[in-house]
Amino acid sequence: MKKTVLTLTVAATVGLGTMFGGSPEKIEAASSSKLNEIQNQRSGVKTNINKANEKISNLQKQQSAVNNDLERIDLAISDITDKISDKNTKIKETKTEINKLKGDIKVIKDRMEKRSELLKERARSYQENGGAVNYLDVLFGAQSFNDFIDRANAVATLVIADQEIFKQHEADKIELEKKEAKVKKDLAGLETMLADLKEMNQQLSAQRAEKNKLLAKLKKEESEAHEYVIGLQEKEGILAAQEAAIQRAIKAEEERQARAAAEAKKAAEARQKQSSGSSSGSSSAGAVSAAPAAPAVSGGSFTRPAAGVITSTYGARWGTFHWGVDIAQGGPVPIVAAADGEVYVSHYSSSYGNVVYILHNINGQMYTTVYAHMRTRMVGAGQHVSKGQQIGVMGNTGDSQGQHLHFELYKGRWQYHSAINPMGIVPL
Repeated sequence: MKKTVLTLTVAATVGLGTMFGGSPEKIEAASSSKLNEIQNQRSGVKTNINKANEKISNLQKQQSAVNNDLERIDLAISDITDKISDKNTKIKETKTEINKLKGDIKVIKDRMEKRSELLKERARSYQENGGAVNYLDVLFGAQSFNDFIDRANAVATLVIADQEIFKQHEADKIELEKKEAKVKKDLAGLETMLADLKEMNQQLSAQRAEKNKLLAKLKKEESEAHEYVIGLQEKEGILAAQEAAIQRAIKAEEERQARAAAEAKKAAEARQKQSSGSSSGSSSAGAVSAAPAAPAVSGGSFTRPAAGVITSTYGARWGTFHWGVDIAQGGPVPIVAAADGEVYVSHYSSSYGNVVYILHNINGQMYTTVYAHMRTRMVGAGQHVSKGQQIGVMGNTGDSQGQHLHFELYKGRWQYHSAINPMGIVPL
C-alpha cells in the first residue's frame, strides 16, 4: 500500500509504557515531555505547510508569466503567418507580372531586331553608294535654289530619321534592362523577406515549444506541492488527534491507578475482616458481537482484525517497504478493533481511503493500530471501542488495488514510517 509522501522528519518512536508505570508525578512529567514533543512536531508541520503554500504561490506566478509569454508568442506567430501569406500573394503577383513582362520584352526585342535590320540595310546602302557622300551629290545636283532647299530638307529629314532610330533603339534597350533588373530585384527581395519570415516563425515555434515544456514542468511541480501539502495537513491532523488522545489516555491511566489503589486497599481491608469469602464474578465488558463473517475474538491482548487471506506481509515489497499486513476476502467483510482502545482518527485519506486510528493501553504499554481502505467506517474520533467490536467494512478505497484491509501496528504513538511487524503480537 502506498502512503502519501511526506518529507517531514519525525522523531524516533518512544514507547509510552514508562508513562503508565510510575507515580502520578512521574506520569505528569512524562506526559508533559511527550505532549511537548508532539506540539513541536505540529509546529514544524505547520511551518512546512506555509513554506509549501508559498512555493505553490510562486509556481502559480511563474505559470502566469509563462502563459503571458505564450500569448505574446502566439500573437507574433499569427502576425508572421499573415505576413508570410501576404508575401506569398505578392510573389505570386510578381511572377504574374514577370510573365506579362516577358511578353513586353518579346515585343521590345522584336522591335529592336527590326530596327537593327533597318540600320544594317542603311549601313549596306551607305557602303554601296558612298554613304554620306551621296548626300553631297543630292545637294549639288539641285537645279535651283528652291530645289537645293528642298533637297537639303530631305537630307536633314533622313539624317534625323536615322538618329531617331538609334535613339529609340537605345531607349528600348535601356527600358528592357531596367524592367528586367526591377523585376529580378523585386522578386529577390520578396523571396528574401519570405525566407526571413519563415525563419522567424520557426524560432517562435521553438520558443513556444520550450514555454509549453516549462509550463508542463511548473504544473507538475505545483501538483506535487499540492499533494505534499495535503499529506502535511493529514499529518498535522493526526498529530493533533493523537495529542488529544494521549491527554485522555493519561487522564484515564491516572484514574485507573487511583481506582486500582483504592481497590487494593479495599481488598486488604476485606481480607483482614474475613477469614474466607466468596469471590465475586468480574463484570468485564464483553466484546460486542460482530457480523457473522468476523473472526472469533481470541484471548490475550489482541485479536485478529478481519477474516481473510494474508496477501502481503510486513517488509520489502515491489522495490519499496510495506509498513503493514494486507488481509483480503470478498463480500461485506467486517473489520473489528484489534484491542480495547480509543479512536482518535476516523476520516477519508487520499492514500488510505476510509481509515481509522485507535490508541490502546495494553498493560501499561501504549500501542496504535491503523485500519485502511475500508468501504465504510462505523466509529468516530473520541469513541471508545472494545476488542472485537466492529469498526467498519473491508473495502477498496484510496490508493488500493482490490478489496482488502491494510493493518498497521505501532508500539507507542503513531509516527510516519515507524510501524512494527504485527506478526507474533497480533494473532494474524
